Amino acid sequence: MAFLEVEDGRHVYYEHHRGSGRPVVLVHGWGANARCWDTVLGALRAADHTVVTIEHRACGRSDQDFADTSIGAIAGDVVALVAHLGLQRPVLNGWSLGGAVVVEAAHRLGADLGGLVLTNGATPRYTAADGWPHGGTPDDVEGVLAGLAADRPGTFRAVADAVCAKPVGEPAVLAIWHAFLQAGPAADASLRDLAHIDQRDILPTIGCPVLVTGGHQDGFVPFSAVAASVELFPDARLVEFEGVGHAPFLEDGERYRAELLAYLKGLDG
Repeated sequence: MAFLEVEDGRHVYYEHHRGSGRPVVLVHGWGANARCWDTVLGALRAADHTVVTIEHRACGRSDQDFADTSIGAIAGDVVALVAHLGLQRPVLNGWSLGGAVVVEAAHRLGADLGGLVLTNGATPRYTAADGWPHGGTPDDVEGVLAGLAADRPGTFRAVADAVCAKPVGEPAVLAIWHAFLQAGPAADASLRDLAHIDQRDILPTIGCPVLVTGGHQDGFVPFSAVAASVELFPDARLVEFEGVGHAPFLEDGERYRAELLAYLKGLDG
């Protein structure tokens, strides 16, 4: 187990799987942990990529008592980990809220970024706003947070049940739920922050090739939002998953892994 000190003696958990290929940093979604990536991790390691996973502040095995669990703070941890490990032109892959995290981290890395993957990423906005008619409202997010305050296990079970549109089996749903239950209350502020941030000015500045996935039945990040986000990048490709919800790497894992590996191969010519 490895930990990186990032703030006032507090640490985030990470794993560093060494390989000879381009490094890939996997950033999970809100309330989840690094184990959500296990099948993706296996495929990347089989292709001899260096793979790094990180667990957000107040999630999984990271310290729970962070004062700042904002998107910007988590992105700063990703950038700090890239520097700590000496990763050269890494590809950042963010799922859900992790999509907003890696967009901010990509912006900070600038020319040191090798590539960007948004797995049903909650960017550039998670909620609707002027000129962005996609998603719910901050009040919707506050409703979820109120549910957590009243019944954390029950609310997280309902969220876990809604992640996948295609049947993935009870063990997979339980794994998602149990990951959520490891997230401390400080992680709730990450979701609240996501309800208000706007990255529409960042996406046009990311010049590397971007791979974007979206599920037509995604109940958290509408497919219309994913499709609209692609238009804001200078160089992005959309992979659509019909009949799939919020987790294509679980619901259509074989195709997801194939698309990811093909994208990585394309970066290296």
